[in-house]
Amino acid sequence: MVGIMTVVINGENVVVGRLASKVAKLALLGEEVIVVNAEKTIMTGNKEFIFAKYTQLRNRKSISNPRRMGPKYPRRPDDIVRRIIRGMLPYKTPRGTEAFRKVKVMVGVPENLTPNVEINETPNTNKYITVGELSKHLGAKF
Repeated sequence: MVGIMTVVINGENVVVGRLASKVAKLALLGEEVIVVNAEKTIMTGNKEFIFAKYTQLRNRKSISNPRRMGPKYPRRPDDIVRRIIRGMLPYKTPRGTEAFRKVKVMVGVPENLTPNVEINETPNTNKYITVGELSKHLGAKF
């Protein structure tokens, strides 16, 4: 395709769901999207509720075979954000799979990248945590 551009989005202080919907729409339009500062994105809501929800997801067991663990949920902040973006895409279709391949999420900002898109949507609540705090609670080492 001619005219494909790489969009670099800074995720610092952006609500992760709003970021994910914009990234998914850009990826479905055929653009390559790189999200930097994934650990600084924000999840709104009660801190204890978010921790309990993600801890429960990580400790789920299979109904049919209790020895088999699954499904697997990520711990690292870049993988958590990537999975949230995947939820906004029709990833089980060829179009969605192709769009999901065009999405890259990174912790921090690499030296060779400068963000060219800023999303200035601050949360209108004081109840939030960063994805980095959540991943440290889950046991990630980043």
